[in-house]
Amino acid sequence: MKKLIPRLFAVASLALPAALRAADAVAAPAPVPAANWHSQSLLQSLAAMAAFALTGTVLAIIGYKLFDKCTPGELHKEIIEHRNVAAAIIAGAVILGVCLIIAASMVG
Repeated sequence: MKKLIPRLFAVASLALPAALRAADAVAAPAPVPAANWHSQSLLQSLAAMAAFALTGTVLAIIGYKLFDKCTPGELHKEIIEHRNVAAAIIAGAVILGVCLIIAASMVG
């Protein structure tokens, strides 16, 4: 019995990759041609970059304002008037979190 377990493990480790490759070859669908949305010139690239930057900035501000409305007190007032470092760290983390979500959604 002690020799059977290592042998079964060896057989399984040799057979599993081949079975997975065979399953991938059978289950792989035909590639669908993607729409060409890439820029064709430098001007189109700059316009797309400006549009994404503007959209990302507006959405980051909206996300920060929404977080400020959902929490008690005024976060902006705490940071500016009371010089609360902890509130500034939380605000920075919220902005970074929102920006990561926006960037991930823009990239796809």
